[in-house]
Amino acid sequence: MLLATDLLWVILYLLWKIWWKRKPKAQPNLPPGPPPLPVIGNILEVNPKELVHSFKKFQDTYGPIFTLYFGSQPTVMLCGYDMIQEALVDNKDVFSGRGRMPLHEFSLNGYGIIVSNGERWRQMRRFALTTLRNFGMGKRSIEERIQEEAQFLVEEFRKTEGKLFDPTFLLGCAVANIICSILFGKRSDYKDERFLFLLKTISGALRFMSSGWGFVFYYLGRIMFYLPGPHQKGLQHLTNLKAFVQERVDESLRTLDPDSTRHFIDCFLVKMQEEQQNPDTEFHRENLVASSMNLFFAGTETTSTTLRYGFLILLKYPEIQAKIQDEIDHVIGDRQPSIEDRSKMPYTDAVIHEILRFIDIVPTGVPHSPTEDISLRGYTIPKGTDVFPLLTTVLKDREHFPRPEVFSPDRFLDDKGAFKKHPAFMPFSAGKRICPGEGLARMEIFLFVTTLLQKFTMTTETSIEDLDLSPELSRAVHLPRFYKMSAVPRH
Repeated sequence: MLLATDLLWVILYLLWKIWWKRKPKAQPNLPPGPPPLPVIGNILEVNPKELVHSFKKFQDTYGPIFTLYFGSQPTVMLCGYDMIQEALVDNKDVFSGRGRMPLHEFSLNGYGIIVSNGERWRQMRRFALTTLRNFGMGKRSIEERIQEEAQFLVEEFRKTEGKLFDPTFLLGCAVANIICSILFGKRSDYKDERFLFLLKTISGALRFMSSGWGFVFYYLGRIMFYLPGPHQKGLQHLTNLKAFVQERVDESLRTLDPDSTRHFIDCFLVKMQEEQQNPDTEFHRENLVASSMNLFFAGTETTSTTLRYGFLILLKYPEIQAKIQDEIDHVIGDRQPSIEDRSKMPYTDAVIHEILRFIDIVPTGVPHSPTEDISLRGYTIPKGTDVFPLLTTVLKDREHFPRPEVFSPDRFLDDKGAFKKHPAFMPFSAGKRICPGEGLARMEIFLFVTTLLQKFTMTTETSIEDLDLSPELSRAVHLPRFYKMSAVPRH
């Protein structure tokens, strides 16, 4: 008993010593916020299960910019369209830095697009965007790949024979196949064991990062990697995804033909060969694996979740679904939908925009970090400080979106029924760190939604009143609640 007591005092003393060394230095001009406690900061005032609710309470108290301490480190929170626009867009160069993301850093080690900074980030982002934009020149375009996958998805929906089913699996397969086609050059059958393992890994990794563990990792940092507990299963998902990508890189390297690139990995491997004599090159295996993992995270689960959430909303509002189908019948008819149709379908475009606004899929945004000291609203944010643009406070900003809790596509239509852009629409963030997969995600959502609603009407046996649109998880990612629907053939 005495030994245990002595050990406890030793641990407490060591914690105190750590805090004393790392205690918050005087920052006389940081934005206001609740006073932090020694060692733990403001951790007791933030509910990891209700991050959004906790942050909005601080916004109500301190305004559009405030400071929280997670441990001894200050973190600045930005709220509302005007504040986030001022930071990420008006000062886009300064806020182009990436803040701490311990879970991503576990598997990426600072490589790739998401967690990198400086010249590495600029080169990786430029290469990814250019490759995606040019992908398919002289071959099949990305749009054609999505159209092809949409037809496979139609056939899978048809196999349900109008019976109730959970759309999660099929939508996840379709979206993941687009990224697989871009990265690896081919799609997979929905029953392929290797493909199913990949889906399970990505889904498990996202749910892990979206859970309370993501918040714990942000607070405690790398020490969590070495502590036992249920979080180790989540870390294993990240390890498995990295191993999967490394295996595909090895396969591509063995069969590479520099004169006939087949996919993103081939293009990167060719660039690596071109830069072999450059000692400072960023085109090496670590950046290839990390960038490929980034594309998986940015282009699979979030897009399939948006589709799943979107169909739940259309079940809740069948009259909106019917209006989309009327527009499909009028503009597209029986032919295959194409991305060119979007400009002729203002109502469908408005509904998709409102889905993205309403579900608010990444409510806390992703941390930025100023590349130099900067003054905002009279406060000083030091270089290297973590800064979270709380995107939920933009998409639910009452000044720009009256009654934000109401689903209303009319927000994106003018008096004549034409589509109108909204400056506060930023579900993919804004500035230089805007999501690089935005264009791909929006193309997928439009083509999958129009193709499926051209062929089917989505119904459910659950009463409209009992369909709950509130998210299952209100943490780093908003996920829809479980539901089943029927895909009833229209013709």
